[in-house]
Amino acid sequence: MQEITVQELKAKMDAGEDVQLIDVRQPDEFEFARIEGAKLIPLAEIVKRRDELDDSKELIMQCHAGGRSARAIMALQQAGFTGEMKNLRGGINAWSEEIDSSVPKY
Repeated sequence: MQEITVQELKAKMDAGEDVQLIDVRQPDEFEFARIEGAKLIPLAEIVKRRDELDDSKELIMQCHAGGRSARAIMALQQAGFTGEMKNLRGGINAWSEEIDSSVPKY
């Protein structure tokens, strides 16, 4: 499984690259702390909502620490999604620690 660091994601965002950032946490987690521009699709809904994903764009999955987003990527691969997907290493926790300390940690 391909991974991307929070520094690499920040560089892509700063450069204006057209990536899809999908947050697979629960709605209450998303309300508490989020990365600007992320779209919430909880893990349990990711396969049935795959039509909301653009397989022509790089897709970056994120969660709290990287476990659920990795499961989301595996589920999408098993369901036949063919787009490029990367797991955000360390998830929103790493984002808060290394990129934006204003994002609450939990």
